[in-house]
This record gives sequence, structure tokens and C-alpha cells, in this order.
Amino acid sequence: MSIQVSMIINGQSVQHEVEERTLLVNFIRDTCRLTGTHIGCDTAQCGACTIHLNGRAIKSCSILAMQAEGATITTIEGISPDDQLHPMQEAFKTHHGLQCGYCTPGMIMSAIDLVNNFPNPSKELIREQLDGNLCRCTGYHNIVIAIQEGAKVMSPTN
Repeated sequence: MSIQVSMIINGQSVQHEVEERTLLVNFIRDTCRLTGTHIGCDTAQCGACTIHLNGRAIKSCSILAMQAEGATITTIEGISPDDQLHPMQEAFKTHHGLQCGYCTPGMIMSAIDLVNNFPNPSKELIREQLDGNLCRCTGYHNIVIAIQEGAKVMSPTN
């Protein structure tokens, strides 16, 4: 059975008909063609599909598209205007917080949410808060450094 869903994604109004069982991650990737949100596990374990839903980081493989009806969503493609890198993206680039890059969009979305909630996070807090994001390449050391540096730039006092 199909259902009409509408939401705001990256500042754009989106309205499509989808099957009721369509996961939000599949709606974003397949219907809206925003492929920066990755599918890693389909079980909400890896965090590759992390987006912001109404200002909070969530794993988009864990909810249905119809559950996001009327929501405001930001994907990795929508975090920075005018094709410039967001400060957190820049920090990941500068501090080598990525290798293969598969987990990176989800890591960055989680990191932005973390810094929005904890503007000056310690290394311990970052590691704790990234518990639901898996990286199989970096060992997290440079990711933690990148998040701390990104937090400094994102801070309203800078």
C-alpha cells in the first residue's frame, strides 16, 4: 500500500508517494536521490545513515519515511550552503578523520549534534557519544581530534 509523505529536506519541500514500509534512509537515497546518507547495516548499529530530524541526530534506517511526515530533515548534503565545507567537514579533512569515507557522513552528522549539545566536548565524551557510529578504518583517534577541532570552530565564542 502506498502513502503520500511530505517533509522539508535540506530546506526544500519534498512530497512523494511511497510504500508504507519504506525506510527513511531509502526514501532519502532512492526517492530524493541524496546519496550522501549511507546504508551500512540496516539495523541501526553502524550510524552510517545518521541524519538530523527536527534538529536531532537519528539513524535513518531505524524509522519509516511515513514517521517523518512533516519533519525537517538535514542530510550531509544540507549542512553547509554554497558548496563550502561545514567546519566539522573541514576538521575531518584537516585532521585525517577519515580513510575509506563510508562512515564519514554519519560521523559528521553525529559530531555536529554532539557539539550542538556539548560545545566543548572532552575526548572521553566524544568517544562515549560516538558509541553508535562504527568506523572500520581509523581507530577513532583522528576522528576524536577532528571533532574537538570542529567544536572549536563551531563555538559561538570563536
